[in-house]
Amino acid sequence: MSAIVCRDLRKSFGAFEVLKGIDLEVQRGELFGFLGPNGAGKTTTIRIVTGLLLPSSGTVEVAGWDVQKDPYEVKRRVGYVPDRAYLYDKLTGGELIEFVGHLYGLEPAVARAEARPIVELLDLGGWMDELVEAYSHGMRQKLAMIVSLLHRPEVLVIDEPMVGLDPRSARRVKTLLRELVDRGTTVFLSTHTLEVAEALCSRIAIIQRGRIIAQGTMDELRSESMHDDGSLEAIFLRLTEEEREGDPVP
Repeated sequence: MSAIVCRDLRKSFGAFEVLKGIDLEVQRGELFGFLGPNGAGKTTTIRIVTGLLLPSSGTVEVAGWDVQKDPYEVKRRVGYVPDRAYLYDKLTGGELIEFVGHLYGLEPAVARAEARPIVELLDLGGWMDELVEAYSHGMRQKLAMIVSLLHRPEVLVIDEPMVGLDPRSARRVKTLLRELVDRGTTVFLSTHTLEVAEALCSRIAIIQRGRIIAQGTMDELRSESMHDDGSLEAIFLRLTEEEREGDPVP
């Protein structure tokens, strides 16, 4: 069974069609990259996959559950880290962990114990008694990642994981993501940092103007772009530029 399956996924806002028939399949235990220019439809796709937005048509299954027919089952199995997470500023880091843990039915001590290894890995141990309002953007991003993993989700959807992180923290987040995949978690990662996607992801999809224009391993993307030894940056730029140039003139 696949971790994420999108079939002919479409989304419109009024007369504007954002997603134009997305077909996507992510295998269990895979670290999958989802790339695209600004406004390509990445965030809309992510919000539908995580159950925050309903599609106009098409289907999405996550961990075997339909996001429209079984939204609560999907949410139980998904962790989501947006690029700018909303966190309660007047709670301490530890209190936020307990609060989110409670939403998943975890006792406070259990939630803190579940979080502790990741708190230490991401170097937030000395900040658990400080109000979230005192956290930097990078620290807030790390805290959002910690609470998204409290319920041990089958699928982690993460948008721009390295934004605001210093090099040491970025390296630790990469370590965390690899460890999650090694334990069987599926990671669906969206980023503009192409070097991160190239280093971490086993397969990658590129979305442009609401359509998937390429997907596969790095070797498959090189073949599709006719760029035999190109970096992901070179492949991405070539594919998205070709797509743009191939659009009809209005």
